[in-house]
Amino acid sequence: MYRFALDYLKDWKHRGTRRPLVVRGARQVGKSHLVRMFDKEAFENILEINFERIPGAASLFDSKDPKTICPLLEARFNVGLLPGKTLLFLDEIQAAPEVFAALRFFREDLPDLHVVAAGSLLEFVLDDHAFSMPVGRIEYLHLGPMQFEEFLHALGRDALVSWLCSYWPGDEVPEEIHTELMRFLRSFLVIGGMPEVVRTFASENHLQECEALQEAVLSTYRDDFTKYTEKVKHRRVQKVFERIPRLVGQKFMYSHVDREERSRELGHALLLLCLARVAHKVPHTHGNGLPLGAEASDRHFKVVFLDVGLLCRSCSLHVLDVLEAVDVMPVISGAVCEQFVGQHLLYSRAFYEEPRLYCWIRPKRSSNAEVDYIVATGDRILPIEVKSGKTGTLKSLHLFLREKKKSLALRFNADMPSLLDTRTSLPNGRQTPFRLLSLPLYMVGQWRRLIHSVQLGNASQ
Repeated sequence: MYRFALDYLKDWKHRGTRRPLVVRGARQVGKSHLVRMFDKEAFENILEINFERIPGAASLFDSKDPKTICPLLEARFNVGLLPGKTLLFLDEIQAAPEVFAALRFFREDLPDLHVVAAGSLLEFVLDDHAFSMPVGRIEYLHLGPMQFEEFLHALGRDALVSWLCSYWPGDEVPEEIHTELMRFLRSFLVIGGMPEVVRTFASENHLQECEALQEAVLSTYRDDFTKYTEKVKHRRVQKVFERIPRLVGQKFMYSHVDREERSRELGHALLLLCLARVAHKVPHTHGNGLPLGAEASDRHFKVVFLDVGLLCRSCSLHVLDVLEAVDVMPVISGAVCEQFVGQHLLYSRAFYEEPRLYCWIRPKRSSNAEVDYIVATGDRILPIEVKSGKTGTLKSLHLFLREKKKSLALRFNADMPSLLDTRTSLPNGRQTPFRLLSLPLYMVGQWRRLIHSVQLGNASQ
């Protein structure tokens, strides 16, 4: 199945400033499959070493000298390492952190050899390492679940993807195309973007098997909790993990997880889940300027789960119930749509950038306000609202635009796309103009391109 990260890898291969590449991401998002696809398209052969299956292979890297290491690898695995023709793939490298430390020397002493590493729970190695980090001598590729367009590719709907990529604000969207894309969106919301589940849905359309695979993935994450026992109780991590899917779309409060547990301990458990990339914190930012993280708050935040399909499975929402519903939106809650948009926004940045996302929360007794997501696009700050239906109030969005003096906003909903020039009222009664780009949920993968086109239109006026 095609992944957009494959194009990034092809560019990396030919880049003169290339360094050993580490693919980071949660379990089961397709890291190893992506690298093997890359090998088939760009190399003559591959030497793949899985350090969980062959733990003794780590000793071959003890010298940290690539010119000593490579002959040992060739002798052990009977594969020639030819710079430019062979891909050295070090899989499950978190099981051999000492090998991670040796990567720096491949950049310095054998730069023509293409080296890619991948691992699950790698963030724990990076967060608590007892070795010299190869700072500046390696680079990262951050991989998340499959995006909606990748899902369409997997289903053989390449022409729909081409249509999405060619759409521009103001173009007419035929009702038939909109209905078809909403149908596929409905499927994605419950199938999600975990590659093995998508592959099963695309090849067999066996819905019970898809649910069984989702349960297997969730069980894999639960099994990983035993790796956290030195830092926090297994039960506490399990409790936070089970509650997160039900708390997406709202301000995260530890009392909603367990009133009897201390916030500090639950916060530690949440941190570990974020390190495992099973969850992502979406902190509040004041949104006064860039970078957004400079004004981020550790006290006020929301949480996004790894994948919308896994969220639905965790909440016992059955695939068949959604796919057979006459009107899907009463079945799918706003939180599910917010998860769908959130996971796409997280990984809409360049592959080398750490996934980050922010929201805006104004907790006041008289007037609580919350904007679902805040992102940076170029040198501008963009507020984003998510609605599951075709309508919905935008009071918080108007408030943000007034307070921050912004003139552009983005909304995702179930309606046709539109670009509206409108106004918001200031406290003194005056009105200030702003533009609202409204996109159907299935266009979330196109948001940067479409917002850029609107910005250019603003600049030309």
